[in-house]
Amino acid sequence: MIANLTSAYTRADGQGLHATALTRGPWHPQHQHGGPPSALVCRAIEQSAQAHGLTHVGRLTVNLIRPVPIGECQVEVEAEYVGRNAGHYSARLLAAGKEVARFTALMQREFEMPLPQDTPGHPWPGAPKSPAESSAGQLPFASDDPGYADLIETKVAEGRLFHGPCAAWFRMRHPLVGGEEPSPYQRVAVVADCGNGISAALDFKRYSFLNCDLTINLLRRPVGDWICLQSRSAFGGNGCGLAESALYDQSGLMGRATQSLAVRPR
Repeated sequence: MIANLTSAYTRADGQGLHATALTRGPWHPQHQHGGPPSALVCRAIEQSAQAHGLTHVGRLTVNLIRPVPIGECQVEVEAEYVGRNAGHYSARLLAAGKEVARFTALMQREFEMPLPQDTPGHPWPGAPKSPAESSAGQLPFASDDPGYADLIETKVAEGRLFHGPCAAWFRMRHPLVGGEEPSPYQRVAVVADCGNGISAALDFKRYSFLNCDLTINLLRRPVGDWICLQSRSAFGGNGCGLAESALYDQSGLMGRATQSLAVRPR
């Protein structure tokens, strides 16, 4: 069955897109992982902002209102303000006749600006290991049924998956939308939602720790296919938590991602 799946989404009639089984997440067999729909909306916002010359995704915030079902979905984008250097956008993801997620984004205008050689913090720090130095990994919720774990390739750079603080490289095995090459920002959005998973400190069989949101901040355009998350999760003892991830490509640090967690016993 996996051999017949060639992308996370295929085009449906009209303006809609259809989620394939490659978007399936770990929490329910009929619900999408948070990464693919985040990337799908990122794609729509990029397309809207490009007409204004705004090409850098400085921030993408995802508010997950309801589980996103596997099936047909639509994206609506609105430009709330477009200025000379930045634009503020909002978007909605609709599925099964309901609004399932809301998004805001900051799009910025890029121009070449070399930095002085003595600028503190430059060059950017690198990931713990390169993809070539990292060992092959497998997300623990992979199964015989196709899902998100088949959409991406995983390599472990530091720690152990689902055993506390961890760093892992991710690379998409399939396009986001059939017939399209995903943008660098879409590649980041597909995997940035994995931070609470790879750094899980609680037993996946005994606890759930779903994220209610995702915020991605990027200081520059990502480069290459591989994206690294260096992640850690913290819990407040009140049913709430926070996952934080430093984001790298093979050129070094490029941003950060945070997720607010709802922690519950199963």
